[in-house]
Amino acid sequence: MIVSDERLRATSAEPVLSVRDLRSEFDTVDGIVHAVDGVSLDLYPGETLGIVGESGSGKSVSVMSLLGLLDKPAGRVVGGQIMYKGRDLRMASQSELRRIRGKEIAMVFQDPMTSLNPVMTVGKQIVEALHTANPSISRSDARRRAIDLLRLVGVPDPEQRFDQHPFEYSGGMRQRGMIAMAIANEPSILIADEPTTALDVTIQAQVLDVLKQAQAATGAATILITHDLGVVAEMADRVAVMYGGRIVEVGDVDEVFRDPRHPYTVGLMASLPRPDRDLERLVPIEGLPPSLLHLPPGCPFHPRCRLYQGRSVCHTERPALAVIDDQGTIHGSACHFVDEVPEFRRTVEAAVGVELASAPGSEPGVPVRTTARSANEPAFESEEILEIRGLKVHFPIRGGFLKNVVGSVKAVDGVDFTIRAGETLGLVGESGCGKSTTGRAVMRLLDPTDGRVVFKGRDITHLSRKELRPVRREMQILFQDPFSSLDPRMKVEDLISEPLRIHGMYTRQDGSKRVKELMELVGLNPEHSSRFAHQFSGGQRQRIGVARAIALNPSLLILDEPVSALDVSIQAQVVNLLMELQKELGLAYLFIAHDLGVIRQISHRIAVMYLGRIVELGDKREVYHRPTHPYTQSLLSAVPVPDPAQRTRKTRIILAGDVPNPADPPVGCNFNTRCFKVQERCRHEDPELADREGHGHPSACFFPEVTPVLPSASGEGRG
Repeated sequence: MIVSDERLRATSAEPVLSVRDLRSEFDTVDGIVHAVDGVSLDLYPGETLGIVGESGSGKSVSVMSLLGLLDKPAGRVVGGQIMYKGRDLRMASQSELRRIRGKEIAMVFQDPMTSLNPVMTVGKQIVEALHTANPSISRSDARRRAIDLLRLVGVPDPEQRFDQHPFEYSGGMRQRGMIAMAIANEPSILIADEPTTALDVTIQAQVLDVLKQAQAATGAATILITHDLGVVAEMADRVAVMYGGRIVEVGDVDEVFRDPRHPYTVGLMASLPRPDRDLERLVPIEGLPPSLLHLPPGCPFHPRCRLYQGRSVCHTERPALAVIDDQGTIHGSACHFVDEVPEFRRTVEAAVGVELASAPGSEPGVPVRTTARSANEPAFESEEILEIRGLKVHFPIRGGFLKNVVGSVKAVDGVDFTIRAGETLGLVGESGCGKSTTGRAVMRLLDPTDGRVVFKGRDITHLSRKELRPVRREMQILFQDPFSSLDPRMKVEDLISEPLRIHGMYTRQDGSKRVKELMELVGLNPEHSSRFAHQFSGGQRQRIGVARAIALNPSLLILDEPVSALDVSIQAQVVNLLMELQKELGLAYLFIAHDLGVIRQISHRIAVMYLGRIVELGDKREVYHRPTHPYTQSLLSAVPVPDPAQRTRKTRIILAGDVPNPADPPVGCNFNTRCFKVQERCRHEDPELADREGHGHPSACFFPEVTPVLPSASGEGRG
C-alpha cells in the first residue's frame, strides 16, 4: 500500500503542500539521470519536515522540481502531481510560478554568496523582494521593513548593514541576509536547502536559531534539506529519508530516530560519530550509493543492504512506501522485510556499543554500555614522537606604493602540545583558527616565525630542505580533498609508489609488490592499480591517499580534515580504516577537523584552538564532559546531537558575533569579545594555558569552572 501522509499524522489539518509520485530527469551525455523517482510527501502548516540522505539521493532536485527551477532543457519534471493550495504547480504558467516563488514559497539556498547579487547592497535586494510582491509599497516603508527583517534575523547594526554589499558580510551574516529576504513577504512555505553546510558549528547554531525565529514569526511550514542527522534531530517535526531518488522512510522524527524501520536509516545512524558519547566502532554502510543513470532493479538499496541475503524479491520488486503500525509506532518504510529491521538494529547497536537514540523519557544520553575504545587506546607511557613549543606562524601584510610591511596575520600565535607513539591528538576549532597552518608548520611546509618543532628528540625547526628529506620519510600528511592532491595524469600504482621512488626505495619487482600490499591494507582491489584517480569514488580516492602516506612506514601522520568532504557512510569507512591502521602500525596522528563527532571517535586527547592559540587541552572525556573554557563549552553546546530526545536536555550557549580578524586580535584574552562570562580582567590580561583550579586539564581562562553541556552517560567524565 502506498503511504499517504494523512495516515502518518494525527491531525485534521489539510496539508499546505501535497506531492504525489514526483519524477524528474536530466539528459546527460551518458544517458538519462533519474534524479527523482516517485517521491510522495505532505507538508502541514507550521511544521518542519526534514529531508535527509547522502549526496545524490535526490533531496535538492526534489524541491527544485516543486518550484520549477530545474535547469532546462536538460532537466525536467516528467511525472507526478504538486498540489499547493488546491493548484497543481506542474500545470501553472511561468508567470504564475513567478508570483508564487518568493512571495508564497521562499527558498534559502546552500551558498548565499552565489545566491546574492554581488553588485547590489543586501538591503536593496531585500527591498526588491518586497517590491516584487507588493509594488505599491513606498520606498521608505520598504527600507524600514528591510531593516526590521535584518534586526529580526540577528544582523548587528542593521541600519548600517542595510547599505553594505554581500562581500562585506561574514558567511553567517550572508545566510542571515538570505533568510531575511526569504521571509520578507511572510511565505506559507520556507525551503532551506543545506542552509548550514558550509558554516562552522557555532555559526550553524546561530543560523538554525534564526530559522526557528523566522518560522515562529511567519508561521511558515518549513522543508529542511540536509545530510546532517543531528540538524534533523534538533529542528524537524517529521523526517523523510531519501535514497536513490526515492523516499525509503518517513515519519515523526522521534519515532524514526528511536525505532528506524528501514535498513538504510539504521545504517546512516550507525555510521555517524557521536559528540555526546564514545562508540566502540562505527558500522558503515558497505559499498557506494547507486548511479542514478542505472538504478538497480527492485529495491535500490539491496546491493548494500545486510538484510538482502540474496533474496530474489529485493532485486526484482520495488518495495512500496507502506504504513507500519506496531504497538502505536506509525510511520512508513519501503522495505520488503520491515519486520526484520528491529532485530537488525539491535545487532548493529551491539556492534556500535550504544543505543542509536534514547527512548522517550529515558535518562539523558545513558547508553546500553559505554566503552573506552580499548582497541584504539595508546600506551601513554610510550615514547614522545612530537613536541611543539611556542609555535608561531605570522604572515606579513604589505601595503602602500612600496609594499612595505604594515602588519601581520597571526595565524598561529604560541602553540604548545606533544604527541606520543600510537596516540591521536585531535585539533579542533572554527575555520581560520590556525589548525591547518599548525599542521603545515609541523611538516615544515610553512616556516615557523618562532618556536620549536621537535620530532623524535631532534629540533627540525631550522633544518634545510636537504636535511628535512630523511625526516619527512617518517612524517606524512593527508589532505582534505583527495582528488586535488592526487595527480590526475598518474595511475594509482605510480601515485602510491612515488614516495618510494623519491626516497630511492623502489625497484620494479619489490615496488609493485609493495603497492599491492598497501592497496590490500587500505581496502582497495590491487587489480585496479592501473586505473586513474578519477575512476574511483571520493572514499576510494582518500584510501589511495592513505596508502601513499603510509608507503614509507612513517611514525606520524598529519590528517587535515581527511573526511570532511565525504558522505557519512563513506566517512565511517575511512575513520574505521584510520583507527585500524593505527592499531596495526602503531602510528601517531595529528587529526585536524571541525567535526566534533569525528574528533571524539578517533582521538585520545583533544586540543581546542581559537584565533591561533590552544585554549583547552586534555583527555577527550575530560574535554567533552568536563569542559572548563567558555569557547569549548560553546562549541559543544552548538553541535547538533543525532537524538531528538535530547533537544531539551542540552545546555544551549549561542555565541554572538564572528571570529575576530587575526590581523587585529583583541587585547587581553582573545575570546573576550564573544565570551558569555567576560569580566574586566579578561579585557586587559592574556591568560596562559594552565590548570588553575585543579580540574585535571589546562585551559586558557581566568575563570575555568566546569560546565557540562552534553548529556553524558553515567560515570563518564573522568575517562
